Amino acid sequence: MSVDPATARYKIEHAGKTYYFCCGHCAEKFKADPGKYDARKKIAVANHSGLVTLGTPIFPATRKPAAGAQVKSDVSAFSDSSYVCPMCPKVRQSKPGHCPKCGMALEPETPVPSSRIEYTCPMHPQIVRSGPGTCPICGMALEPRSVTAVEQDNPELREMTRRFWLSLALTVPLLGVAMVDMLPGMPVQHGLPGWLSWIELLLSTPVVLWGGWPFFERGWVSVVNRSTNMFTLIAMGTGVAYLYSLVATLFPQIFPASFRDMSGTPPVYFEAAAAIVTLVLLGQVLELRARSRTGSAIRALLDLTPKTARVLRDGREEDIPLEQVQPGDRLRVRPGEKIPVDGVIVEGSSAIDESMITGESMPVEKESSSHVIGGTVNGTGSFVMRAERVGSETVLAQIVQQVSQAQRSRAPIQRLADRVSGWFVPAVIAIAVVTFIVWSFFGPEPRFAYGLVNAVAVLIIACPCALGLATPIAIMVGTGKGATAGVLIKNAEALEILEKVDTLVLDKTGTLTEGKPRVTSVVTTPGADESEVLRLAASLEQGSEHPLAAALIAAAKDRGLALAESREFRSQTGRGVTGKVDGHALIAGNEKLFEELNLLIGPLSQSADELRRSGQTLIFVAVDGRPAGVIAISDPIKASTPRALRDLKGEGLRLVMLTGDNRATAEAVARQLGIDEFEAGVLPEHKAGVVRRL
Repeated sequence: MSVDPATARYKIEHAGKTYYFCCGHCAEKFKADPGKYDARKKIAVANHSGLVTLGTPIFPATRKPAAGAQVKSDVSAFSDSSYVCPMCPKVRQSKPGHCPKCGMALEPETPVPSSRIEYTCPMHPQIVRSGPGTCPICGMALEPRSVTAVEQDNPELREMTRRFWLSLALTVPLLGVAMVDMLPGMPVQHGLPGWLSWIELLLSTPVVLWGGWPFFERGWVSVVNRSTNMFTLIAMGTGVAYLYSLVATLFPQIFPASFRDMSGTPPVYFEAAAAIVTLVLLGQVLELRARSRTGSAIRALLDLTPKTARVLRDGREEDIPLEQVQPGDRLRVRPGEKIPVDGVIVEGSSAIDESMITGESMPVEKESSSHVIGGTVNGTGSFVMRAERVGSETVLAQIVQQVSQAQRSRAPIQRLADRVSGWFVPAVIAIAVVTFIVWSFFGPEPRFAYGLVNAVAVLIIACPCALGLATPIAIMVGTGKGATAGVLIKNAEALEILEKVDTLVLDKTGTLTEGKPRVTSVVTTPGADESEVLRLAASLEQGSEHPLAAALIAAAKDRGLALAESREFRSQTGRGVTGKVDGHALIAGNEKLFEELNLLIGPLSQSADELRRSGQTLIFVAVDGRPAGVIAISDPIKASTPRALRDLKGEGLRLVMLTGDNRATAEAVARQLGIDEFEAGVLPEHKAGVVRRL
């Protein structure tokens, strides 16, 4: 870890060097045997930023450090293997661990891909292990810190599920045996005098000792580590009930006569111990399943990237695993494929569907020198790109990392949970002891039995699950569900303060609207046929890759129109297309293209103005040099949007719409949905600034 010499509380002079320490305990250990730490290069080396890393000696700035020691001139110059605390950025070290100030797990300053899977506790992120196991503090099953694209087998869930079903199979008949004394005349007791306790012992022993063994292990670890938790209570409660019942069955004569029933044996509580173990096993299975499902959201994000990439090397093309792609590699992306990594187009052009990143459903036109994002979907064009950011440096990898960190982050209420849990369990144990004493001395006969039963009841029902487990599980499930729905939650604190939000900022495309352009109307000049104009335009647009062309073709097919082959097709980027269909010279594009070709849209101008005011995109069509019609395309509002907005307004939320579309389109949508505030022409990179201004 790192210590600032200016604020270090302890320092020791040794062999002409000064060593700084975070606490007196570390200083005393070093003072007792300096050579032990110096020999292992574990004393800290200073960098020019004034921070020292525990474990290597401080060298003057003008002196070359000893072999193996790394000196950095700036905090930001730490290598990719530098680990930093997300809560206390001044705390750094060269390997994983936990922050000495807040206890949170240190995270890589620059994430790097790794095939090694580390496991951590969702309640105590400072606990990091190289394999599956249980947390020594709270006893919860550890889970992978990072989610892989391939779903990993969960040995803890598999084991708990097996224990639960076998325990349930034995507990059900055990409860039946325990309740037979409620039958009128007690025929079973008369038929099997003295044997019922032995039957209960036979059925409960596998449940308690095998099914509940993980709870006893965790309870013992909690005592050894002086960190009592819910498993401490479970182990004590079920253990005491089982041991008392075992002694009562094996040696009934040692109990007073007032303790024994008519068969000569004291009452036993095998069924209570077994039932508690089975119920806790059920809770563990449900919890582990919920935690496993949260990883599916991240796994779905990882699945957005292709598994291979087509690289151009030495004049030939070959498919290689995505992990082998290096910055600078030239990659070919064919129509319909996912872009493998972030980079720049060097040859060709296409329309890219970037909705998974931007939320905008309309594909974006890309040409040479345009940046592309890994995981987005190529349209009908083909191009060659140069890889720039690969592995953990891609935009998608950073999103995955953000979701993972959000699931491990701690909400402010968890600090309260930690403080309460630290005192809660010892207090419960003390109350259980007091309960036993009071019932044993002042309760009705048999006092000892009543005292034992009530003490066990206190231990069992007081498990601190609500604060200790519900909070982290709620965070994990909430962030996981959010990612599945396309909502990335920055951290647990953001999730907690969400209920205080009074303003909701909405994107338009794909959020309020369907995100899929469709032909909404066709207006023709006098004498022109609506279906014929649409058929000719759609036939011409078959050679185009533009998303509006796809909307025209889909509309023609929906009407059952037979499309013809186009010839002499030419595309003019940002304007439209020209060509010939069935011997007719066709032009389909925007008003700018018609102006360049000196074509007047006079007969269509009034209809065009009305359509523009309603927020629709227009494609003008000319046949044989004369305007024939205008086709309106829009992004329809989702059927669920009006009701959703009404419900949000009913909650007292202020609604603001942001969109990159023009003002006319934005105003039309806002008017139709009853949104009073909106901003148009806002680029994606500027939307965060608008939110901050609000």
